[in-house]
Amino acid sequence: MVRTVVLTLLEAVCLVAALYGVALIYVPAALILGGILGVVAAERKLAARPPAAHRKEPGS
Repeated sequence: MVRTVVLTLLEAVCLVAALYGVALIYVPAALILGGILGVVAAERKLAARPPAAHRKEPGS
């Protein structure tokens, strides 16, 4: 548990540092990269969830 939290925190810090470095060179590129990384993070989080159970409709 603690190891997962530490690794996730380390990953986030590295990504923020990389975005900051890109922003020092070209801000619009950092915004685009940040958006892409946000989508990737959301997809990873959704993929880690268990699939939703299929609900039966009433009367079937």
